[in-house]
Order: sequence, then structure tokens, then C-alpha cells
Amino acid sequence: MPGETGPPHPESPHPDLPLPDFGSLKRGRFAYFPVVPGRVEFAMEVRAAILRDRPQVIALELPATLRTAWLRAVSRLPEISVIFYPDESGGENEAVYVPVEPADPFTEAIRTGLEVGAEILFADPEAATRPHLKDSYPDTYAVRHIGLARYVEAYRVYPQPRTEELARHAAGIAWKLQGADPLAEVLVVVSLNLLDPVLDAMEEPQAQPLARTRREGIELLNPHPESLAEILVEYPALQWRYENFRAAGTDVKLIDRRHAQFAVLRAAEKEYEANTGERIAHWQRRLLARYTRNLALAGNELAAGIFDLAVAARSIGDDNYAWDVWEAAGEYPPQRTDADLPTAHISGEEVWIDTRRMHLRRRLPNTKQKLRPYGLKPRKKEKFPGEWASQLNGSGICSYPPEDLLIEDYGRYLKKKGKSILSEERLRVEPFTTSILDGIDLRETIRKWYEKRIYVRHFQKIQGEVGSIVVIFDEDSDNRYQYMTTWLGENQNESDMAFYSTFPFDHLVGPGIGRAEYGGFLMSLPARRMYDVWQDPDYEFAESKSERLLLAGLDYSIQKHVVYVAAKPPRSTFRGIAARMGRTIIYIPIGQLSPVSLKKIRTVHVLDGYDKREIAKDYMR
Repeated sequence: MPGETGPPHPESPHPDLPLPDFGSLKRGRFAYFPVVPGRVEFAMEVRAAILRDRPQVIALELPATLRTAWLRAVSRLPEISVIFYPDESGGENEAVYVPVEPADPFTEAIRTGLEVGAEILFADPEAATRPHLKDSYPDTYAVRHIGLARYVEAYRVYPQPRTEELARHAAGIAWKLQGADPLAEVLVVVSLNLLDPVLDAMEEPQAQPLARTRREGIELLNPHPESLAEILVEYPALQWRYENFRAAGTDVKLIDRRHAQFAVLRAAEKEYEANTGERIAHWQRRLLARYTRNLALAGNELAAGIFDLAVAARSIGDDNYAWDVWEAAGEYPPQRTDADLPTAHISGEEVWIDTRRMHLRRRLPNTKQKLRPYGLKPRKKEKFPGEWASQLNGSGICSYPPEDLLIEDYGRYLKKKGKSILSEERLRVEPFTTSILDGIDLRETIRKWYEKRIYVRHFQKIQGEVGSIVVIFDEDSDNRYQYMTTWLGENQNESDMAFYSTFPFDHLVGPGIGRAEYGGFLMSLPARRMYDVWQDPDYEFAESKSERLLLAGLDYSIQKHVVYVAAKPPRSTFRGIAARMGRTIIYIPIGQLSPVSLKKIRTVHVLDGYDKREIAKDYMR
């Protein structure tokens, strides 16, 4: 893919170290290569090992009865196939689905083996029902940092419990291996959880088991492109990345999950902006990275999968962004609906057990005509291009009252939240003696239950109220918000306001009615006191628009506290300025606030004259 075919990335760990030498796994003419099925890190290692050693025979822990179907599926790559056959051990309508993925180590062993002219041996004779082995492994992303040898050694420290069923299964594989070409070097690709039982079974000659020679009802299906994200082990975008590296002849070991994840989020962000006109802010990217990390750690993983990426995108952004992340992660261009095999929609529940569900409610404008009740008038449109722009006279501007009420309500909410933060900071927890004070602190009581005491909370009284409120959506490092103005409140309950935004009359929604997007704003009561903040020489030393608003907020606040909402706290010098003015800055990270509520107040309509208020409702529905 573009940008990744050059030298190794600086963050790539030990890219030039030699491949691991499994000295303890070399037994005569057999070299054992343990893998975690379906994981891209082991597909990389298998390909590198085969190209380096060029074995004459590659034995795989795959059922011999699926050999024809599996080789056919490999020949179709990069188009992905699914092997389907009835499950005789299950119910009457039960079936087994086996996706053949390009980033699977067994699939890669077949592909690379055919490239070097090796004989492919399917070593599972299906002598008995396959035992249910524990298939939970440490995150394979660790291989990139600690190396393959240490990963395998760490896993083998805690061996799988042995059963008679497992011993018979391993004995069947060992019999198949012992019957391989006696003069050939054999590379045995086997699941890591089956490695030690097979090694033990190979220590003695094995008799031919009663094995299945054929299986009825095997079909090869072409999964629908929309099904890939649900049925593949690695998400499709990562598989496509692997396939691109492989086809270009680039060292596949340069692939990094973090870079692939970043590419998915970047592609989703572009699509999100194109679909909704909204952008993901830098503070949301930071929260997204932190949240995906925490979700991965909660699932005992080092890197997030497709489901965790979508959950984080919905939590930090919205359902639309989560949808775009899911679509970007599920992108696999080679997969088509018109193929040489029957195309089937396959759900995750048919392939996996214990699947997780997430409902996304995508909200996008519909360009088609919608049914509407009789008599409901549609939104008015321009009779000809430029009609509304021609009606601008520039005599004066004003706000739209319903939006004023909305933003004033949100301002009151921020004042309450600011005071609650101060209360939490001054919270004191102490053992119960004669009074429960402000209530029992259950967390502290449980944490120190061994003391057999009850702990209670004591909220110290907060002196002073919140005056000004400053909300910064975007620091405007790229100078996108060039419209800066100061509004005076029209009554005693309406705040004076200074803000910077996009230019409203570049986006007209009605005659003399412009729509803009806030970059940041300041609100302060009582009304009708604020001079033009943007021209005031007292704030000339401010380095950005956000700092100018904060200085004005401190200056115009008649109360002790000023709430500052932004992605990052103000510079430490502002704490000193506030202290000299007898003020306190209460910082609220914008990520702690509801993105849905922020989205509602971020849009501002500017009216070209008070007369536009009467008609504004007809254009702003």
C-alpha cells in the first residue's frame, strides 16, 4: 500500500534480526512450526520461514478430507472462500463453516509452499472426533515485540491438560507424519495448543488409525462482501493490507497492527466528514486511542479488533462514525458478488459462538422525497441561485432566540457541573462516629471492610458562584474559524457573548439567514457590559483565540469561578493571572461532556437584521 513499501518504519521492533531458530523443535528431518490459527503475525512468520528454509514437504494440521476444497479455495485468493459441510456431531441442521483467509498461517503455508514447489501434506486423518482444545492465546501482537521464540516458550510453560481423546487425535497426526517421504525435510505447521501432544506421539511408532477417507456434502461458497467483517478472524482491512504487501513482494513482517488501525480510523474519518459535514477533533482522536487500548486490555488483548474499534467510535463520536469505522475495517476490494462460486450471506452467529451484538442507528440526510402529512409545507428554497445572497443588506446582525435559549440552558448546566467538580475536589472521607454527614461512602467502606468500620462523606462548602463560561471546540490551529464577533444580551437573563466561528453567510439557509459552526465562545452575565473582545488591547498578549476568550472571561466575571471547557487545560500562566484577579479557573475536559449535546449547541445561525426573526422558522426546520 502507498507509503509502506520503503524501508522499515522507525517504530518497527527489531526488523533486521534473523528469523527465530526453533532448535528444540527440530527433530531429525522434522521441523515443527507452532502457530495460532487465523492470526496475521503467524502468517508472516510462516511465510518467512518457508522462503528461508524451502522445505520439500509441508505438513499441515488440516483434515485430509478437506484437501481438495482447501486447495481450490487457496487458488481463488485473494478472493476469500468458505468451506461448508454438515456437522455430523451436531444436530440435524448443524453445519461447519471454515473461512479460508489470506492472513491465516495454514493458508499461507499452502500458498508459499506451492510457490517453492513443496509437497503439501494434510496431516489430520480425521481418525476421531476432533477434541475441543482451549484456543485462547496471548495476543499475537506480542510476537512483534518479544519475538516468536519467546512467545512459544511462554505458552508452553503452561501445557494443556491431556485427555484420551487428545492423545488419539495427536496419534493420528503422528501416523500421517511418519508416513511422509522418508528422504525429505518436513516442516510441520501445527496449532500451538496441539504441539506438545504431537511431539510426544512422534516419540514412538503409530499404527494406522480407523480414519475417515471421505466426507459428504462439502461445498465451497463465496461469502458476500458484507459478511467478511463478521466471519473472518482478522478484520478484512488488515487482511487486504497483508495481501497488498504480499503481492507487491514487500516484506510482510513490516505490517504493524497499530498502523493498520490508524489507517482504518483515518479512512473512516474522511468518510464521516463527507457524509455528515462534521469532523473528528484532535481531542476525540486521543480519547479514541485511549478507549480502544482500554477495551483491548479488558479483553486480554494488546490491540483492538473490529468490534472494539466500532464501540469506541460510537462512544467517542456517534453512530454515524461507528458505522464508517465498521465499513472501513470491513473493506476488502477483491471480494465480489459475481464469482465462480455461489455467493452467500453468512452471519457471525453461523461461524462463531458467543458473538457480540451492537446496534447502530445511522442518521444521514435522505435526498429522496419523504411522505409528509397533508398541508405540511416543505422547506423553502431559492427561486434562482444567489437569490438569498442578494438580499443581504449588512445593516445589522442578530441571533435566533430559540438557539439562545438552548445555549443558555447548557451554560447553566456547565455552571452546575463546575461547582460539582469543585465539591468533589474538596470531598473528605472519614470514619463514621456520631453523624453520617453527607452520606455513606460505599466504595471506601468496602475497600476497608477489614477494618469493620463505616466511612462517610463530608462535602466542604464551596465559596462563590460560577460567572463566565468559556467553551472551546477547536483551538483553530489551521485558521478555519475567521468570523469573530461580540454579541450583547437583549435582556437580563441573556448573556453577553463573544465567539469565533466559520463565516455564516458563506452558508445561507434562507434570505439573510446564515449558518455557522462555533470554534469557541464566551458567555458572561449580567448582560450589556461586554466591549468588543476581539479588538480590546488588554488581551493582545493572548497567543490564540481561545486564550483571548479566557482572558475576557476572567475580566468580565463578577463571580469567583470561571468554567473553561476545552480539549486541553490552559497554560499554567493563566492560573496566576486568575489568582491575581481573585478568580479560579475550573477546567472541564470536553471529552467528559456528551458529544450529542455538544453537537446541538455547536451550530449557530446569524440573522441579517431583526426582521429575519419572523421568517427564520420557515427555513431552519
